[in-house]
Amino acid sequence: MHRDDLSLEFVRVVERAAIAAARTMGQGDRKYADQVAVEAMRKEMETLDIEGVIVIGEGERDEAPMLFIGERVGKGGDPVDIAVDPLEGTNLCATGANNAIAVLAASEKGGLLNAPDIYMEKLVVGPSSRGKVDINAPVEHNLKAIAGALDREIHDLVVIVLDRPRHERLIADIRKAGARIRLIGDGDLSAGITAAVVGSGVHAVMGTGGAPEGVLTAAAMRCLNGEIQARLVPTKPADKDRLKKMGIDNLDRVYKTEDLAPGKNVIFAACGVTDGSLLKGVRYFGDGIRTQTLVMMTIPHQVRFIDTIHATDDPDVKIRF
Repeated sequence: MHRDDLSLEFVRVVERAAIAAARTMGQGDRKYADQVAVEAMRKEMETLDIEGVIVIGEGERDEAPMLFIGERVGKGGDPVDIAVDPLEGTNLCATGANNAIAVLAASEKGGLLNAPDIYMEKLVVGPSSRGKVDINAPVEHNLKAIAGALDREIHDLVVIVLDRPRHERLIADIRKAGARIRLIGDGDLSAGITAAVVGSGVHAVMGTGGAPEGVLTAAAMRCLNGEIQARLVPTKPADKDRLKKMGIDNLDRVYKTEDLAPGKNVIFAACGVTDGSLLKGVRYFGDGIRTQTLVMMTIPHQVRFIDTIHATDDPDVKIRF
């Protein structure tokens, strides 16, 4: 994980997954969109000089194809643990909505939590509120803490919540406290990153989503100095069995950012599939394809936006900026 070129190799991986998924945009088939993203990501990973292991896979909960937990990728080389979400926002891509992205995080062996694809309760805040919130505290308490850290009133805050029936009580509590809410259909990982970026207009993400997205969010928080607190939420007996097989038996444990992504060298890469608040989506033109990718690292501490034109091999190709 000390190779300078590895972050750019992962950029190529998420770009290929995003390009494949974008071809299915608006076609209404979320499983097919996920399938082509998975296949493209897996194929590109096999070209890397790493000894990679998937520690967080995506898709099992939705009965979709996945890069499964424990799968080995790469041609051999540096040992790397990898968390993937080849298409975060399958519904968003299928309907042509904003904020679908292709994502992965990587770290040295043991640098990312190995957990099954079940639900996870999450609280995500930006750098100013780091260390001032508690997932076990009442919603109003956390909103007061965030407002105080930002020198604002609670009614100035915007909280992103997934629009799900399970969040009815949470939504009521946020509204009662006086904060504003932005309900989203999918994409709590993108929302978490937005909450950690100063000036985005989003101050927290609350609610229950996927555990894979939680680990990926933690990797992003390591790079952005934000914070995630999380708790695994089994919803059926089989979930508890899977957790026990992975050595997780304390269901009340609160995972902090450094628990979910403890690695020293953390890389996070995301490529836009559809246009969003964070990244532009894949754009096709006559002589090629244009992508926009975010890649972040803890060592060296860098945040890069990479705008790439994937030109055709035509000798008369015309590049447009």
